[in-house]
Amino acid sequence: MPAQPGYLRMTRLLAAGVASRVGFTLDEVDDLRIAIDELCFSLVGPGGRDGTISVRYEIIDDGVIVEGQGHFVDSGHHAPLLSPLSMQILGAVADECSLEPGLEGPTFRLVKRHKSE
Repeated sequence: MPAQPGYLRMTRLLAAGVASRVGFTLDEVDDLRIAIDELCFSLVGPGGRDGTISVRYEIIDDGVIVEGQGHFVDSGHHAPLLSPLSMQILGAVADECSLEPGLEGPTFRLVKRHKSE
């Protein structure tokens, strides 16, 4: 999708759909949506970027893995950054999370598992 903040709504909708399909609770669905939004926004920033982002979902036995990558015209190996607040949010809503510069553009990986009861 275009690397513009206005298109990030699509990533949140897709995250909610995938999370519902794997049987996440409403709280887990919201957690995944929040995490995806934080990570995608860290790639595109408030003003957007010239290029696209791709997001891939992999369903696993106990949850979902989400991987994203930015494909930007200005790819100049800028390290993506998370604010301290974003890091705190991701720590609360994701089981595993990484954000890297990547060889072809910034990438992220997120793992969200069903909560143990």
